[in-house]
Amino acid sequence: MKVNEGMFAVKLQELEQQYGRMRSRLRLLQREDHSKIRKELQMAADECRQNELLLQKNVEGSRSPAVSALAGAQLAYCRRVGKLLKRKLPRCLSCEGSTPHEDEAEAASLYAEYAIDFAVQSARYALLAALRAIDLQMDAEEQKGEACGGLSPKSR
Repeated sequence: MKVNEGMFAVKLQELEQQYGRMRSRLRLLQREDHSKIRKELQMAADECRQNELLLQKNVEGSRSPAVSALAGAQLAYCRRVGKLLKRKLPRCLSCEGSTPHEDEAEAASLYAEYAIDFAVQSARYALLAALRAIDLQMDAEEQKGEACGGLSPKSR
């Protein structure tokens, strides 16, 4: 498989657009009333469930073992974090004198911070993976050039 040089630029453009939409959405929603927040929360939860269904489909139906394995890892992460957020974190953060709703709100805030940190780390991993793919492709092209009489791919 040859790494398409534009492929990573396109994926980064998608990421940038999604980030911009999320940022604008949060900025606008912070000024809204509680009913609007709940409506947006429901929509976001629905989007997450749809994404999990797509991941599950990739796990079960992909012809590629690599795609299936990557989708499975992502799905397992989503499910595990969901359980932590709903069950374990509020109990861990429970303080004397606080209500269960306050504990749950604190857990959600902690998770939101963590999720943002995780997104940053994921971007770092994506850069590392892209650079690794480019490096390996260049290695393959150089080896092919050596096998074809020592000419580099650029000099042919």
